[in-house]
Amino acid sequence: METILNILFSGVFNASTLFLVAAGLQVVFGVQKVFNLACGSFYALGAYFGIVVVKSFVAGGFPKPLFIAPLIGAGLLLGFIGPIFERGLIKFVYGRDETFQLLLTFAIVMMIEDVIKFIWGTSPQTTGGIDLVYGQLNVLGATVPVYNLIVILCSLIIAALIGYILLNTKFGRIIRATADKREMSEALGINMTLVYVKVFTLGTVLGTLGGALVIPATAAVSEMGVELIVLAFAVVVIGGLGSMKGAFIGALVVGVLKSIAIFTYPELEMLTIYIIVIAVLVIKPQGLFGGARV
Repeated sequence: METILNILFSGVFNASTLFLVAAGLQVVFGVQKVFNLACGSFYALGAYFGIVVVKSFVAGGFPKPLFIAPLIGAGLLLGFIGPIFERGLIKFVYGRDETFQLLLTFAIVMMIEDVIKFIWGTSPQTTGGIDLVYGQLNVLGATVPVYNLIVILCSLIIAALIGYILLNTKFGRIIRATADKREMSEALGINMTLVYVKVFTLGTVLGTLGGALVIPATAAVSEMGVELIVLAFAVVVIGGLGSMKGAFIGALVVGVLKSIAIFTYPELEMLTIYIIVIAVLVIKPQGLFGGARV
């Protein structure tokens, strides 16, 4: 029972940050119809920037347990790169073939990875185990880091906020209308340029925030964005392209499967996920919630 709980808690922790990146991927595709491979690189940038902010916070003599506040702030602040990439590069592939979109966003991945190597080098970076300041909690015999539970809670709160924004705000209604009928929305006077900037920035912030939240519990490496891209697309395939509910369920499936593989036979970690992805593509190509609105 203890092992099962450890696997589940570890899986849900993995899923919590994976959901944020996948949700950003979903909202960008749902509105802008762009396959954004750069989502993983934004995640990596969030991780590295989070390390810088946390170390500066601790070096400044502030109480360690409060590091979560500047860490979240770092993820949110890094969202300023969203409009830069959207106006500077992404806008040129709107309405173009998917091949152009993949090539451009993959080029962004390569550029960001080189920037990370130039600034932080190739050695792994950590926050020095600062997450342990919150201690551990015993849940039915399983030992769970309290920080992991905080990240899971943050992810659930963000998921609820995304749902509220999409369903109960003017911006959310514009997003859904644009995702369904772009031409009609534009004809009604909606500023599509502004909508695209806001949506891409939202997707960017979700990625950078995910990277910032996960980093106290792991190490940052320059290639972490590429691995995350693979997992995020697995989530999208399983859950269904363009569906937020699909991103949530897909992240849980991938996160728990990854945790099971790590606990039982680590060599099969990615293979297990690929098998599930292939099974979903064969049985239900549109994904579990494919066709649902953003």
